[in-house]
Amino acid sequence: MSAIHDEPVIVSGGSRGLGLALVRAFLASGRRVATFSRSPTPQIQALAAEPAQHDRFHWEQVDGTNAAAIHDFVGAIGGKWGDIGALVNNAGIGADGLLALMRQADVERTISLNLGGTVLLTQACCKWMIRANRGSIVNVSSVNAIRGHTGVAVYSATKAAVDGLTRSLARELGPRGIRVNSVAPGYFESDMVKELSDAARERIVRRTPLGRMAQISDITNVVQFLVSDQAAFVTGQVIVVDGGITC
Repeated sequence: MSAIHDEPVIVSGGSRGLGLALVRAFLASGRRVATFSRSPTPQIQALAAEPAQHDRFHWEQVDGTNAAAIHDFVGAIGGKWGDIGALVNNAGIGADGLLALMRQADVERTISLNLGGTVLLTQACCKWMIRANRGSIVNVSSVNAIRGHTGVAVYSATKAAVDGLTRSLARELGPRGIRVNSVAPGYFESDMVKELSDAARERIVRRTPLGRMAQISDITNVVQFLVSDQAAFVTGQVIVVDGGITC
């Protein structure tokens, strides 16, 4: 993938799953990468300890819903590397359950991180991008924002709101050379999917025109494309990566 250079990229929630895969993909492409998560994992600690990544990678334990902590994290990265070229809003949680039966704490926690955290981090990062008159923001959404499913009403609402944020910010920030897009993954090989029964996995594959679940690289490749100069005229879009399941 050409035109990916070493401008710093911030990836939220980079300690596991898709976030960790994005961190590794950006590092492999030559980017400097900063990420944070609420708690460490053995994988992110091992990555931070690699001597080869000393000047190219930064991880910090940060609560993505804490405005002051987010402001300090972004300021430290911008000050350290002098720039923030791209942001990937990946951090999020999915509290399953029928809305009428969900605990209020779970409702508020999902909204606070999935939507509130995305707004907070974007607000902090876009100030650096505005100064530079360039930048790219990618919000990780979900096919649940496009098609309704039982038991994920609150999660779906937060992801639909993120897509609305994407479209509005694309208009606000476009004149300053900043692009904003969403990526909406479908089912992909992850810890969450591993918990599905064989029958559930088979149903998903049958409903998917391409006849398989996505590999995590199917998602990271699209995110990298949107961040790169190859997507220089793409903004305000929700790119669905689901093998056609929402057709």
